[in-house]
Amino acid sequence: MTIRYKNLFLSIFLFFPVISISCQQPNQPAASSSIVGGGCDGCELMYIGMPENILSTDTSAGWWEPGQQLLVSGTVLQVDGRTPAPNVVVYYWQTDNAGYYSPGKTQPEGTRRHGHIRGWVKSDSAGHYSIYTNRPAPYPKESIPAHIHLSIKEPDIANEYYVDELVFDDDLLLTGAKRKAPENRGGSGILRIKEEGRLQIAEHNIILGLHIPGYPKKPPANLSGLEIGLDQPSFMPYHSYGPDKGSRACPVCKYGRYKGILYFVGNNPDWMEIKKWLAFLEKESLARGKFLKVYFVYGNSRDYNKTAREKELSDLGAELGLQKTALSFVPSFSDEESEANLNKINPEVKNTFILYNNSSIVNKYVDLTASQENFRLISTWD
Repeated sequence: MTIRYKNLFLSIFLFFPVISISCQQPNQPAASSSIVGGGCDGCELMYIGMPENILSTDTSAGWWEPGQQLLVSGTVLQVDGRTPAPNVVVYYWQTDNAGYYSPGKTQPEGTRRHGHIRGWVKSDSAGHYSIYTNRPAPYPKESIPAHIHLSIKEPDIANEYYVDELVFDDDLLLTGAKRKAPENRGGSGILRIKEEGRLQIAEHNIILGLHIPGYPKKPPANLSGLEIGLDQPSFMPYHSYGPDKGSRACPVCKYGRYKGILYFVGNNPDWMEIKKWLAFLEKESLARGKFLKVYFVYGNSRDYNKTAREKELSDLGAELGLQKTALSFVPSFSDEESEANLNKINPEVKNTFILYNNSSIVNKYVDLTASQENFRLISTWD
C-alpha cells in the first residue's frame, strides 16, 4: 500500500489521482530493522488532525455524500490470528465517488493529498472496529481497482505501518492477476460485499504483524495450512461420497459464501479417529443446514491408486451413513494438477482443520484428537 514513484507525485496536482496503489518506496535503501513494515510514504499523515479521543466506530465525510453507502467492520487480532488486540489505531483514506482524493475546505494543508474522506478508529476491548463510509470509485481512466488505504499504529510499536488496501471482490477491475498481487500484509484485503437494503456491508479482520517486515513479535510456527486471515484457495479434489459425488467441484468456489470446514488427513490416517470426527462433523452439518459445508480431504500419497481410493471413501461414507459431509481426495497435498498444493498442508501431521467464512480462513487447528473437548472447540465456532 505504499505509493510508488514519489518524485512523480510531487509534480501531480492535488485533484489528480495517485497512479499506484502500493505504499512501499522501492527507491529507498533497505529499511533498518528498527522500522517495522519497512517504511510507508504517506502513512505518517495519520497523525495530522488525529483526534485525542478515538472511538471504535467512525463515520467518514463520504457517508453523507452521493454514492453507495458502505460499512466495513471487523476485529483487530494479534499475530496468532485468534486473540483480540485492543487500542490499535487504524487510519483510513480513500477516493471520493468520482475517483479523486478531493481535499476538504478546512482540511489541514499537509493532508490534502489523502483527500477529505479520511478518519480513524481504535479497536475496543474485544478488538472490534467499524467504519461507515461510501464506496470509493476507481481512479478515472485507470485500470487500478477501487480501494481504501489503511495504516496501523499499535501502542507498543514505535512507528506506523501499512497493511493491504481494501479492494472489492465484485470489482470488474480486480482481475485474476491483481487478486494475486497483494502481499497479504495483515491478511487479505479483498472485501466480499453483503447487501442489507441500500447498505453494503463487508467484514475485514486485521492480523497484526502478518507478513509485516521487521515485526518484533515472532509468530508461532505453522505446522500445517495457511495462516489465519488469508483467503482459502480454490482446489479441485475428487469427490467419492456426498453431494458432489463423481465431480471435481471446488469446495470454496461452489460454497465459499457459507461457513466451511476442511478436514485434511495425509499420510498417517487413524481411521478410528477419522470415523469419530466424521460422525461429529455430520451432526454439526445437519444441525446448521445449508449454512455449513464440511469436506473431508484425504491426501495420503503412499500407495496411491485412484480407483482404490474412490472405493475406500465411498465405503466409508456408506458405513457411517453420511448425508451432508463430503468425502474427497487428492493424490497428495503437493499435487499441482488439483492445486491441492496451494493449501500448504503438511501430510505428516495427524490432521489439519481449516475453518473459513466467506472464503477467508478464520481459524485453524492441527493434530486435534477426537475428544469431547475438541468437539466443543469446533461446535462453538459462530
